[in-house]
Amino acid sequence: MAIAGPGGVDDAIASGIDLDGTPIPAPMLDLYNTVMELESKRARSGVKKSMRNRIVKTGAKHFDQQTLDARLRAAGWEGLKDKEIAFFYGS
Repeated sequence: MAIAGPGGVDDAIASGIDLDGTPIPAPMLDLYNTVMELESKRARSGVKKSMRNRIVKTGAKHFDQQTLDARLRAAGWEGLKDKEIAFFYGS
């Protein structure tokens, strides 16, 4: 199964099939679906904050620390926080 784009993993989960073609065990799917249902009901604090969180979480996989920090600042957000640097970059 070829997975790409932000919805690819969601599509695989919905199908119950892992990337290697094996079925995802029902207890794993049940727990995932329970947690996602609870998350869907959680109040949000703002779209821009959620956008920044997603950018940091995913951007750390694609950009080095200095580049991601600079791009956040250039876009109008605060730069990387110390706890984000420690978590995503191990510093």
